[in-house]
Amino acid sequence: MAAFQRYIGVDYSGARTPDSRQSGLRVYLAEGDDDPEEVRTPTNPAWNWTRRELANWLLGQLREEGPTLVGIDHAFSFPGQYFVKYGLKSDWGSFLQDFHQYWPSDQEGAVVSKLKDTAGLGKERAGEATWRRETEKRNKAKSVFHFNVTGTVANSTHAGLPWLLHLRRELGNRVFFWPFDGWLPTPGVSTVAEVYPALWKEFSPPGKFLDHQRDAYAVAKWMQQKDLDGDLPNFFRTNLTPGQRQMAEVEGWILGEL
Repeated sequence: MAAFQRYIGVDYSGARTPDSRQSGLRVYLAEGDDDPEEVRTPTNPAWNWTRRELANWLLGQLREEGPTLVGIDHAFSFPGQYFVKYGLKSDWGSFLQDFHQYWPSDQEGAVVSKLKDTAGLGKERAGEATWRRETEKRNKAKSVFHFNVTGTVANSTHAGLPWLLHLRRELGNRVFFWPFDGWLPTPGVSTVAEVYPALWKEFSPPGKFLDHQRDAYAVAKWMQQKDLDGDLPNFFRTNLTPGQRQMAEVEGWILGEL
C-alpha cells in the first residue's frame, strides 16, 4: 500500500526577488497513480509562479487531509565546515533561524546576489565554493556556495531556505522534513525532501517540454513510482553508516541516493 496520496515535484529558482515571476519555477502534481500534471499559479494560470505564491500554495497542500510527498530541487542545509566556522549548533532548526537572520531572502525586494555582498547580512555568513556536502560529492552536484556557474543551486538554496523555515513554523509536526526529523517518515504525515532531478532523467516526460518542466515532472513521477512499487522506504533508510547518518542529519541528504 502506498504511503502517500499525492506527489509534488518542484524545480526551484532563486532568481530575482521572492515576488518576481519565474519561468524556471515549475510544479508538477501526481495524485494516486495518475500521471503528474503541471500546476500553474492560482493567481492566473497564464502566469509563472513566484516563490511567495509557491510557499503559500504548499502550505495549503500540506494542510490537506492525506499525506503528501514534496520533492524540492535545492539544498536544505550547508556543509559541516559552515557550522564549524560560525560556531553553529548541529541542529537544523537552529541553522534555519541563524540563516534567516543573515539571509532574509524572503523579504520584499530581496535579491540573493545583493544580500551576498551586504555587510551585516549575507557577507557575514558566506561559505567557500570548495565546501561540499557529502551528498553533493556522491551525486556530483555543485556546492551550495558555487555561484554564477551553469548547473548551480546556490541561488535557489539561498532563496529557498527561508521558505522551509516558514513551512516548519506554520505546520509544526504536521510535516516531516527528511532526514532532519528522522530517517523514516511518520506514517500518515506529509513529508518534504531535497531532490536532484539529474538522478532521474529516465522519468522525464516524452514530447516538447522545457527543461524545468521535465525536471519537476521527473521528480513527481519518480517519487510516485517508487512509492507505488513499495521501494520508497529503502531510499528513506539509505545505506549510510551511523557516523554518516549523524553527519547527514546536519548537512541534509538527497533523496534517491541509497
